[in-house]
Amino acid sequence: MTSTPLVLASGNAGKLREFHQLLAPLGFDVRPQAEYDVPDVEETGLTFVENALLKAREASRISGWPALADDSGLEVDALNGAPGIYSARFAGEPKSDARNNARLLERLEGVPEGQRSGRYWCLLVYLRHAEDPVPLIVQRSWEGEILTHPRGEGGFGYDSLFWLPDQAMSAAELPPEEKNRLSHRGRALQALVGALGGCQET
Repeated sequence: MTSTPLVLASGNAGKLREFHQLLAPLGFDVRPQAEYDVPDVEETGLTFVENALLKAREASRISGWPALADDSGLEVDALNGAPGIYSARFAGEPKSDARNNARLLERLEGVPEGQRSGRYWCLLVYLRHAEDPVPLIVQRSWEGEILTHPRGEGGFGYDSLFWLPDQAMSAAELPPEEKNRLSHRGRALQALVGALGGCQET
């Protein structure tokens, strides 16, 4: 089977490896956008889907191939959805997980247990070409609660503050393979694989 290049609008090596493993059986050769000199796009959208579309469209336009982009972040109910699309730079530039976590705890100071619900979101956009009028969009969430202090050494982002009641541990305490199965990104990836597999069958 001939592989079709699929440009990933990201420079994250972990994401590249993960997407490649899942999409190679469907005939896609996932390649990083840097291979085509695609610059990082300014994320000017007001939603995850807008930002993912911006990134995927630019990657497809410059490379001439289908493109895939994701945008993800944390939504906290007590903060009216913040940090949301600003999750990676919640505490400003330069980006820092430690400062972002400190900022989140500061904003939630005084909010009692039981009122600290939130969720991670992952939104994926697949474009067949830069002008694709019907992009394939999948989104999945991961429900949890925000702790009052960090727990665990694994993961990244807000994982050490993201408590999972069903697992009785934080996302940073989950084994990597279990996190990949349960997480917003893992679920979104599986949904994308199913959707792309269905597209190829029709």
